[in-house]
Amino acid sequence: MASGIANIGKIPELRKRIFFTLAMLAVYRVGIFVTTPGVDREVMGNIVRESSGSFMGLFNMFSGGALENLSIFALGIMPYVSASIILQLLSSVVPRLAELRKEGEAGHRKINQYTRYGTVILSFIQSMGIATFLESMNQQSGMGAVVAEPGWTFRLITMITLTTGTAFIMWLGERITERGIGNGISLIIFAGIVSRIPDAVVQVVRQATFHELSPIGLMFVVIILIAVVATIIFFERGQRRIPIQHAKRMVGRKIYGGHSTFLPLRVNQSGVIPPIFASTLLMFPSVVAGFTGFDWLNGILSYGTWGYNTVYALLIIFFCYFYTAITFQPTDVADNLKKQGAFIPGIRPGKRTAEYIDKVLNRITFGGAMYVAAVCVLPSILITKMNVPFYLGGTGLMIVVGVALDTAQQIESHLITRHYDGFTGPKGVRIRGRRARA
Repeated sequence: MASGIANIGKIPELRKRIFFTLAMLAVYRVGIFVTTPGVDREVMGNIVRESSGSFMGLFNMFSGGALENLSIFALGIMPYVSASIILQLLSSVVPRLAELRKEGEAGHRKINQYTRYGTVILSFIQSMGIATFLESMNQQSGMGAVVAEPGWTFRLITMITLTTGTAFIMWLGERITERGIGNGISLIIFAGIVSRIPDAVVQVVRQATFHELSPIGLMFVVIILIAVVATIIFFERGQRRIPIQHAKRMVGRKIYGGHSTFLPLRVNQSGVIPPIFASTLLMFPSVVAGFTGFDWLNGILSYGTWGYNTVYALLIIFFCYFYTAITFQPTDVADNLKKQGAFIPGIRPGKRTAEYIDKVLNRITFGGAMYVAAVCVLPSILITKMNVPFYLGGTGLMIVVGVALDTAQQIESHLITRHYDGFTGPKGVRIRGRRARA
């Protein structure tokens, strides 16, 4: 692993991509501390810290602490995630969107364009809700006025500022995906969660120092965290390998094919998308309750309750199946295998192969969905039973470990492509006792 990390600096393209990614993330973190005009930052910070175990704390986690600063990035990347959810749901029922997904790069660009428009619209709506909420906090909060001068001027400025901030974050994420390393949107969420972990560690140490958390409880928390991280790594690396046999064919006097490969199906095919989507959707009941006055809705789905945990787990399971069905098409895989003259031993090519792959995929997706739901529901139990800080929960760890593994895998692919050692050992080609250079 040490040699693999050392080889990163030997590839100019990879080095530039990593530096570019770090620079974009640094810009994002600087913007977290730029406060929206007309808001008292200290009062807002006190309000959010008091609500660390609620949806406000969840929203603050995904925004990387931007909400407690009420910065220009307070909405975070959540409007983009919400727009992506809506577009993916619509692609299942709107034929035009389904056709665009099959048109390759041109269709993908068109869907991205629709997602951007949806992001701006949702940002305007959510920023209006935040402005109204902040004005209402002037009367409810006993810590002082959050908004200096309430009114339509403040609302319009807040709407324009927060919408522009979200659009800028979306642009940063797309640039990271295009010119950096890893998925830009996931890395922005990753950076926001990681930035909160030191505060959570300090809170745990403070609780242990003042005997709010017993030594046995602290040891139990550490063991649980290590077990959760190990479980995430184990399942994220887990694969179901379907054997593939390539038929022999003669070209001239030479025989090609006849070799065996495998089709790898990940246990968690959808990655960290299900918990992000589920968390985003569960924020809406709290917003609806605030606008309509349906406090019973907020009570049923209050963070940490059995109702919240049940709905959260069901949404995660649903999105595991839904996202896997969208991103992985067994029919297309079976057609590609048939065109290449490949087949699964004991399974007829074509429709039978697609049905077999779909059957295997459904089985492993069930196990993967159960694993994701169990890992993400764990934080609620720790918070309610042991008073553990929110940022050390399973949802945050799931996203952090998952994004870190995906990014490390992309870096390793660059290293192996240039005939360097990967993180897990030598995989390059040796020429006369020395490894080939890029």
